[in-house]
Amino acid sequence: MSLSEQLEGWGPRGTAGVSFASALSFDAVSVALGGRPVLTEFSLTLNPGEIVCLLGESGSGKSTLLRVAAGIQRIDAGTVRINERVVSSKDVHLPPDKRGIGLMFQDFALFPHLNLLQNVTFGLRHLGRDAARAQARQALRRVGLDDRESDYPHMLSGGQQQRLALARSIAPRPGILMLDEPFSSLDARLRETVRAETLAVLRETNATSVIVTHDPEEAMLLGDRIALLRAGRLAQVGASSDVYDHPVDLNAARFFSPLGEIAARISNAAAATPLGPVPAPGFAEGTVVVVAIRPVGAITLSLTGPGVQGRIVARRAAIGTLLCDVRVEGLDQPLEIRQPEMPGLVPGADVFLTLHPQHVLVFAKE
Repeated sequence: MSLSEQLEGWGPRGTAGVSFASALSFDAVSVALGGRPVLTEFSLTLNPGEIVCLLGESGSGKSTLLRVAAGIQRIDAGTVRINERVVSSKDVHLPPDKRGIGLMFQDFALFPHLNLLQNVTFGLRHLGRDAARAQARQALRRVGLDDRESDYPHMLSGGQQQRLALARSIAPRPGILMLDEPFSSLDARLRETVRAETLAVLRETNATSVIVTHDPEEAMLLGDRIALLRAGRLAQVGASSDVYDHPVDLNAARFFSPLGEIAARISNAAAATPLGPVPAPGFAEGTVVVVAIRPVGAITLSLTGPGVQGRIVARRAAIGTLLCDVRVEGLDQPLEIRQPEMPGLVPGADVFLTLHPQHVLVFAKE
């Protein structure tokens, strides 16, 4: 099957079944596996119909949190509530099938011996045969697989298997949907469209949704809010723009993009750098700080002044942009700057750097 055929395979928007969204809250939840803490006093509340992306490095506790919410993993301390009902605590553990949660695994977890219709109706047995088939076919139609209901999972492409897994998770119309790295196995060319259509389906169902990812851009595109996990703890939570523009610390900023880091000292409420002063209100006079410069937005390159002079020492072409490594006198390492393509930006070229302080981050030196 060609790429264009895969991209065009989704059903019409607005046809997914609507769920009654549930609230979900974690209150000081702790989990240890094999004696090692995986979640530590984790607290977070999700509003009905909200999409929250759990973002963090491998081993930060993201997938464990999904398993806790779904009832697959017991907790050692704290409470989990769905619509204010305690479903997990040290003494309470409601079984997964009683929680009204749909779970889409990273590997899709499809049943290879069942056809597509049987895969989707598997979680609908309580409805009766005819009602289950009707609801399953509606879900298959929304993801564009209604004409393949008699096929088996191995007959589908990777993107189609992802769509089948999504259909199976939304068919019961759960109040909460959990998606664990749902796009990680897809080809980069296909991921963008599948991601957009999946987001459309989630909005249509209105289910409260939790999406696990380690991709910051994906989290920003999909989530109403981002919850950043670090070593089993909640490091920061907020709207994607807030978490990106105002990271809680230097490690959070590093997670979202590469940084050029410049050690500086505060003088007259500004950090003095070879690129010019950077306003830094709130820091005491003489405080040693780290000025963090992202590749995008913080600096503009030009071939003529004004600006601070530098020299391009390396250049890599990206789609529509250039990644330039620029050496500046007074800095130990070249700065990585993403710049729109223009003639003359070649290794060895002298350039001028204009700093945009409003897009520069300043943190106390750890």
